[in-house]
Amino acid sequence: MGVPEKLANRMNMAEQHEYLRSRLSRRSVLRTSAITVGALAVGGALGTGTAYAAPTSPTLLGDAASAVDGSKVIPVGRHLAFGPEPDTQFRVSWQVPVPVKKPFLRYGKTPWDLSHKVEAEIRALHTPALVPGQSPVDQYYVHVALEDLHPDTTYYYGVGHQGFDPAAQQAISALGTFTTAASRDHRWGKVYDPFTFTAFGDQGVSAHAANNDNVILAQNPKFHLHAGDICYADPDGQGLDADKADFKATTWDAFLVQTEAVAAKVPWMVAYGNHDMEAWYSPNGYGGEDARWFLPDNGPDKRVAPGVYSFRYSNVGVISLDANDVSYEIPANLGITAGRQTKWLDRTLKDFRNDETIDFVVVFFHHCAFSTTHQHASDGGVRDAWVPLFEKYRVDLVINGHNHVYERTDAILGNKVSKAIPSGATLEPAKDGVVYVTAGAAGRSIYSFDSPQTYEGHENRVDEVNTYHFVKGQQKVTETVEWSRVRYLGYSFIKVDVTPAHLGQKSSMKVTALTETGQQIDHYTIVRKVGEGWDSTTDDDGQGGGWGW
Repeated sequence: MGVPEKLANRMNMAEQHEYLRSRLSRRSVLRTSAITVGALAVGGALGTGTAYAAPTSPTLLGDAASAVDGSKVIPVGRHLAFGPEPDTQFRVSWQVPVPVKKPFLRYGKTPWDLSHKVEAEIRALHTPALVPGQSPVDQYYVHVALEDLHPDTTYYYGVGHQGFDPAAQQAISALGTFTTAASRDHRWGKVYDPFTFTAFGDQGVSAHAANNDNVILAQNPKFHLHAGDICYADPDGQGLDADKADFKATTWDAFLVQTEAVAAKVPWMVAYGNHDMEAWYSPNGYGGEDARWFLPDNGPDKRVAPGVYSFRYSNVGVISLDANDVSYEIPANLGITAGRQTKWLDRTLKDFRNDETIDFVVVFFHHCAFSTTHQHASDGGVRDAWVPLFEKYRVDLVINGHNHVYERTDAILGNKVSKAIPSGATLEPAKDGVVYVTAGAAGRSIYSFDSPQTYEGHENRVDEVNTYHFVKGQQKVTETVEWSRVRYLGYSFIKVDVTPAHLGQKSSMKVTALTETGQQIDHYTIVRKVGEGWDSTTDDDGQGGGWGW
C-alpha cells in the first residue's frame, strides 16, 4: 500500500514520508518481507519499493529480534571508513539480514586477544511496496565508532551479536584487519612512510566492478575514494520521487557483499552522486545513505549534506564534496546547502594549505568540471562554484566520476590549458595549475567520446575537441577545448603512490590509471616542495591569501 497517486501529486517528499509511516505497520511488514540469511549472502534481488528510514529504537526491533536465533545469523557486507582523524579514529560497518540482539565489535592487536568489546548501533531501513508488483524490504545496517586508537597500528577485528561471537574458535576465519595512519605529530620526527591510495566512481554491481576491486586490493592501498554513484539501486538517477518504480533496495545487499573482500580491509570513503539521491527515504534524499554509511561528520551540515567531509592521511588532506548541491545538469538538490558547502570548502582548503604537515590536497566528488563525453560532458555549476577555489588554493588533484570513462586534462587555469601534461610528465600545481581526472569506469556500462581515444601506448592526439557544458536550466552550451589530454573507453581506476619528503625537498604523488586487468593506460607525477604553502597575507588579486613561492 502506497500513497494514492492523486494525493502524492499534492505532497512534497517530507509529507509523503510522514504519510507512509502513519499508514504502514512495521510489524506486519516484518512478517512479510524479512530477508533471509541465504538470500542476503548472495545478494538476492528480493523486491523493490519506495521507503523511509525507520528509527532504531529498542521497541521497534525488540519483538522481531527476540525470535531470532543469533547463532544462525552471519554478518556480511563489512566496510571500513575513517573518522576525521585516521590516526586514531575508525568506523566499522556491516549488515545483518534480520534484527539481531546486542550487536557488537571485538578488536585487539592480535587475533587471539580481542578483549576490547564495543556495543554497536543498528540503523534499520524499511522500504515498503509503493508500486504494484513490488515487495517490501527491511535492511539492518550496524555501525561502530572506534576512538582513541594508537597511531600507525594494525588491529584485528570481528563483528558479532548475541549467539555469534567472532572470538569463538569456529569464527576465527571471519576476522578482519585495519591499520591506523601515522600520528599527526610524526611529520617532524621523521619522514612519513610512502603509501598508496586508489579511486574511482560509478561502480554498481557487475563482473567488471568485481574485477576492479580485485586489482585495487592488489595495490595494497591505505584507503579508497569512491566518487559517487555507488551501487545504482536507483538506476534513473534524477533524484525524483518518480524514480521509485525502478528502485531496487536489495541492490545494496549485492553491492556490499561484492565489495566486502576489499572494503573490509581498506577504508571505503564515499562521496554521493546523482544516483545516490534516493528521494523516498528523506527530504534531502540521503536518508538511505545515512543508514548504510558512517562517514566523518566534520562537514558544514551533516543533516543536509552528510557526504561532505574531510580527513588527513599522513601528508595528504582529502575533501569529499556533494556536487548535487551545485549541479546545473541534474538540479534535484541544487542549492540544498544555501552556499554553506562552498564557504566550508574555502575554509577547509585554506586550513589545509596553512597546515605545514600537509603537502598535497586531493578533492573528490561526482559531477565533472571538465570532461568531453557524449553523455554528460562538463557541469557548469561545478565550474562556477568550485573551480575558482581549486585554482586559488592550487588543489593538487581533483577526482570525478559521473562520466563512465577515464579522461584526464592538462593543467588548467581559467578554463584554459596552463601547461601540457602528456603521459609521463611532471606537474607542479603551485605554478602550473590544476589537473582533473574523470575515473568513472568502475563497473557500470561504458560511455563514449565524440573524439578518438588517446592513451598510453595508443596515442592519437588532437589539438581541439568539440564538446559542451551544462548551464542553469539544464541547457547545453557547446565549446571547443584543448585540455582533454587522455581519453580511454574501458573499465579502470586510478592509484596514487605518495612519497613524502624532508622539509625543503619535494614530496611526490604518482598518479597511474590501470584497467580492470592491471594494464597501465596513463601516468603522471605531481610534486610539491615540503613547507611550500599558503601565505595568508597576500594574494594575486590583493585580497589576502597567496603563494609563498
